[in-house]
Amino acid sequence: MGKIKVTQVKSAIKKPVRQKRTLEALGIRKLHQTIEVEATPQIRGMVAKVAHLVVVEEVK
Repeated sequence: MGKIKVTQVKSAIKKPVRQKRTLEALGIRKLHQTIEVEATPQIRGMVAKVAHLVVVEEVK
């Protein structure tokens, strides 16, 4: 499996607690923070739940 870069581009203020916790579980703590993670099905599912708050890039 490859890696993906996930960057938070929108604030989690006034979002449901589950979405805030999903961002924390991904390791994102601040706005415009970028993390690089393995593209496992579990991570892809987490990213899909907060897709409106993040931008995803494939890493080669």
